[in-house]
Amino acid sequence: MTFDLLAQDPATKARAGRLETAHGVVETPIFMPVGTAGTVKAVSQATLKEDVKAQIILGNTYHLYLRPGLDVLRAAGGLHKFNGWDRPMLTDSGGYQVYSLSNTRKIKEEGVKFRSHIDGSQHLFSPEGVMDIQRVIGADIIMAFDECTPWPCEYDYAARSLDMTHRWLKRCIERFDSTEGLYGYQQALFPIVQGSTFKDLRIKSAEFIAEQGREGNAIGGLSVGEPAELMYEMTELVCDILPKDKPRYLMGVGTPANILENIALGVDMFDCVMPTRNARNGMLFTTQGIMNVTNKKWATDFTPIDPALEGAASSFYSRAYLRHLFQCQEMLGPQIASAHNLAFYLWLVKEARKEIIAGTFGPWKERMVKQVMTRL
Repeated sequence: MTFDLLAQDPATKARAGRLETAHGVVETPIFMPVGTAGTVKAVSQATLKEDVKAQIILGNTYHLYLRPGLDVLRAAGGLHKFNGWDRPMLTDSGGYQVYSLSNTRKIKEEGVKFRSHIDGSQHLFSPEGVMDIQRVIGADIIMAFDECTPWPCEYDYAARSLDMTHRWLKRCIERFDSTEGLYGYQQALFPIVQGSTFKDLRIKSAEFIAEQGREGNAIGGLSVGEPAELMYEMTELVCDILPKDKPRYLMGVGTPANILENIALGVDMFDCVMPTRNARNGMLFTTQGIMNVTNKKWATDFTPIDPALEGAASSFYSRAYLRHLFQCQEMLGPQIASAHNLAFYLWLVKEARKEIIAGTFGPWKERMVKQVMTRL
């Protein structure tokens, strides 16, 4: 995997880059649709390519390990072959899912013992095991196994957790570097900066992660309930330490405003379930602001969902028709809304990239944050 930094905005820390993987090129800043169980919910691979214009998508180690399971994925030749996605792919390590299973897991030095949310069966995720699982899944970019601390979090707990995450990272690197990809192409391992919202812990973690010299780096443990200003403060602190010539991935973020503000701080890659999750409840993100398409005010609005976007979901269907689908609980409604929201997110980062290259990102960002977060 290679990363080239192509432009930096003069007024902010925003960057435009080019990330090249075995399955193609990703132009940064980029948003990555989340495909938890080998599918981006309610959106076909054809729609992701042609309508959404997704360049890279996510898979989830925890969910894929449980279903369809490693035997099926190995027999298929990896997740790319299994789901038919021939562009770049990233897998998270399952650390966040294990964090969210707080009632059914035990964290020890060895790893994390947890019960499946499907059938209650017991499993162990160790740093070495998670590297092996992600080798079988076969994503272009794989994540180190870490503990994602909750917010708020006691300082002592965050400090102990961070030290363990760093010890786990060493084990991940050792296992990763002593094994090969299974399907004839290289994979890249990204470590994850943790440290909750404590400045000294974030600095310590960012410095440790930077020293590992991997091909890219991630920032975890944010967007877990802390105020946005704290998120931005931690992100800026970490981005100022992480190497400038490597991509920076802020995990699980966020609203359109969050994405624009974090691009301004030097982040290159984002993922979040928000666009698809909110879409399934009728909340649409548009170039003019946020609309709840189930509101009665849209019942006779026959204009396209968002005529400023090129995708079929945004420009072909009317707001009135989409509202009707939601009222009737037709499954086409969430499908259209999901494709639209993802197309909007991909449009937003593409526009940001254009502005960075033009050197006009700063003033554009200030204007766009207000515009896209307006309630329609």
